[in-house]
Amino acid sequence: MSVYTDTFQVSTNGETDIVDITGSISEAVQKSGFSRGLACAFVSGSTAGITTVEYEPGLIQDLKSAYERTAPRRASYAHNSRWGDGNGYAHVRASFTGQDVSVPFSDRSLMLGTWQQIILIDFDNRARTRQVVVQVIGE
Repeated sequence: MSVYTDTFQVSTNGETDIVDITGSISEAVQKSGFSRGLACAFVSGSTAGITTVEYEPGLIQDLKSAYERTAPRRASYAHNSRWGDGNGYAHVRASFTGQDVSVPFSDRSLMLGTWQQIILIDFDNRARTRQVVVQVIGE
């Protein structure tokens, strides 16, 4: 087994902006030259997350609504009192989501379900440029 590391950037609008990054991760798998293995994607930062969904408008809206019910933007957060940056909700949402995902691949193709895509969610209260690190472990 060998390891290949790649990075890419994603510009976001913040405010629970959801971006499909499946293509960028597939590209890293292709560039690795490996035919089978595991692709791990990680977003640097404590106010963003990575997960998988069926990337379609209805589910994207449902997901945003669920985050708002779970960690409301306007709720009181001790983080906001300490730092005054108003993004306590973003830290909580990112913690619930997690910052990484691992997907096996075979024949240089991610083994995702038919309707499954990998997404980056930027929860912060401002636009950001996020860096995603992809490590491909394979042969």
